[in-house]
Amino acid sequence: MVAMDQRESLRTMLADHGRPDDPEAITAFKAAVAEHLAPLASGFLIDKGYDAPPRPGWILAADALTQERGGPVTDTHLDESVDPQAARAAGAVALKLLVIWKRDDQQQRRLDMAAEFVRRCADAGLLSVLEPVAQPAAGEDDFDLDTAIVEAAEALGPVRPDLYKAQVPSRGLGDPDQIIKTCEQLTTTLPTPWVVLSNGVARDDFPRAVELACRGGASGTLAGRALWTPALETPSPTEALTTTCRSRLELISDIVHQHARPWREAATS
Repeated sequence: MVAMDQRESLRTMLADHGRPDDPEAITAFKAAVAEHLAPLASGFLIDKGYDAPPRPGWILAADALTQERGGPVTDTHLDESVDPQAARAAGAVALKLLVIWKRDDQQQRRLDMAAEFVRRCADAGLLSVLEPVAQPAAGEDDFDLDTAIVEAAEALGPVRPDLYKAQVPSRGLGDPDQIIKTCEQLTTTLPTPWVVLSNGVARDDFPRAVELACRGGASGTLAGRALWTPALETPSPTEALTTTCRSRLELISDIVHQHARPWREAATS
């Protein structure tokens, strides 16, 4: 699946590559990604205000982000302007909520938010995609990414989203057996199917990361930057999307089909 719901992050990426970053430029880039990559994917994630791609599998972002320009997302809330019933009527099959998971005094609020999100999706007849991203809290000097990824799954898995979107352990680097072992721990911990995101993984490392995650029980990937950032680096984004980016998505799809745990099998286990 392809993620194209980046907001302030996309604006920063466009500017960093010397490209226009006004609303019209952002809209044009998202439309190009939807046109050229969405038909190859089983799902396409985008934020509100953009037309759904002309195919099944539209996932709508339902998160309001706390993010300074040029910086990471530091917190999220449910976007109350996203109406699940209206989203379904417009053709969406799922909503997505990003949850920043930290060892601070906000864990219960975030847990309650995730549970409310899953409930709203179910009430509207939509699938729920929950995306916890573990980050160190202020002053946390002993942060270990793999431990935090598993802790997030232990805390948020019980709200039972239809799909859980996780970070790649160790950012896809290091001992492959250890990465697979941590992914197997996620598979055991989570009561639902799960996939990996690409943020935090170097673009050229992502195919290996997807394979290792799938060998550990992941059902695929819902990724953005690892797939379409080459289109930011060329004077002709459309040419890159129809060549380099399509080839990357086809490679990832082949890896998923070869190694992933089928979603239906994971959902009924």
